[in-house]
Amino acid sequence: MNSYVEKVINYVKTKYPHQPEFCQTVEEVLSSLSPVIDKHPEYEKADLLNRIVEPERMFTFRVVWEDDNGNVHTNVGYRCQFNGAIGPYKGGLRFQKNVNPSIMKFLGFEQIFKNSLTGLPIGGAKGGADFDPTGKSDREIMRFCQSFMQALYRYIGPDVDVPAGDMGVGGREIGYLYGEYRRLKGKFENGVLTGKGLSYGGSLIRPEATGYGAIYYLQNVLRDDGQDIAGKTIACSGFGNVTWGICKKAAQLGAKVITLSGPDGYIIDPDGVITEEKINYLLEMRSSGRNRVQDYSDKFGVEFHANEKPWGIKADVVMPSALQNDVHMEQAKQIAANNIRYYIEVANMPTTNDALQYLMSQEGMIVAPSKAVNAGGVATSALEMSQNSERLVWTAEEVDAQLHKIMDTIYKNSVDAAKRNGLGYNLVAGANIAGFERVADAMMQQGLF
Repeated sequence: MNSYVEKVINYVKTKYPHQPEFCQTVEEVLSSLSPVIDKHPEYEKADLLNRIVEPERMFTFRVVWEDDNGNVHTNVGYRCQFNGAIGPYKGGLRFQKNVNPSIMKFLGFEQIFKNSLTGLPIGGAKGGADFDPTGKSDREIMRFCQSFMQALYRYIGPDVDVPAGDMGVGGREIGYLYGEYRRLKGKFENGVLTGKGLSYGGSLIRPEATGYGAIYYLQNVLRDDGQDIAGKTIACSGFGNVTWGICKKAAQLGAKVITLSGPDGYIIDPDGVITEEKINYLLEMRSSGRNRVQDYSDKFGVEFHANEKPWGIKADVVMPSALQNDVHMEQAKQIAANNIRYYIEVANMPTTNDALQYLMSQEGMIVAPSKAVNAGGVATSALEMSQNSERLVWTAEEVDAQLHKIMDTIYKNSVDAAKRNGLGYNLVAGANIAGFERVADAMMQQGLF
């Protein structure tokens, strides 16, 4: 490993010992960059890596809201505007009880390179709050979103920072957030948030986009391996928008998702989540607020495994698509024991570093990183920004075609970056390098700040 790279990794671990997720993703990204840093000694002279691992700004704020019984609650809101070298900050808002500075920083850091990979002019950011929407009424969620936006609105805008949804923040929450933003600003500035409803500036296929993009990336992997997606079985986790999109696109292309998971366990459906009834039921499960995958088992009569994860299941493709650090070494060994050929990360950092390195070391296994695979969501958000600026609404076919093209380009650029740096067919390193190079070039040209 390049000595400068190693020095910066150790610096982050020493300075932020209580931010494990952030330290983990910094190590995962920077450890791939040694060949690039070796070729560019000017990066060390400009201390580029130490600059890129520190957010340009990060702030917290109090969010006070009242529940339906008149009780007052206080949560903490966050926004990490990590890097704006190539465009306005862009990244989702996450409402989840475990949100903390480490998670905000790791997600924001990943977002820099994910957004760069799309080729679109968007920087990296992330935000959210330690608020759990599960079990809350619509009115409670509305009041929380309004209070959240009252603190955030001064620091966002179409040319400054454009938040989107993430876990716990869907179309309903984006609507409440935008409504409060519009009230506070007194104007229809619809390019300030993405993931909006179609009636006020949203884009078609945005909810499905991350899942669709993941399947388009998988198609590239399979094609280069002489395979076709038709007939393939896929083990997924979660049952939210991402997994729903994967199920929809996989079924359209003749593949089938055979596992779903939730906080309560996982189900296995040997026939696949392929019918319209099954795929639409995922939407019903999510909107119910119950957050239980067992509901799928109860409705369709398939196996449910309580308090377990689906990584011991035999499938052609494994696509972890729910949470960070969902696959530890124990699960990685189960995956390897099943001779899985394709391990395609979809969720942000779903694999611990040691488990990821273990899987990458398995002979015959192809591993693809989430920052490349799940970039379809933010790419489609950026396409929504383009439609907003032009006062246009593209057809679903137009958006889908753009998304497909972007995912093909991300794959190609990742492969090319790895090969030209002597790393062979290494999709993880290739994505890190391709994403880094564009941001590094912009930062160098813009001077020291």
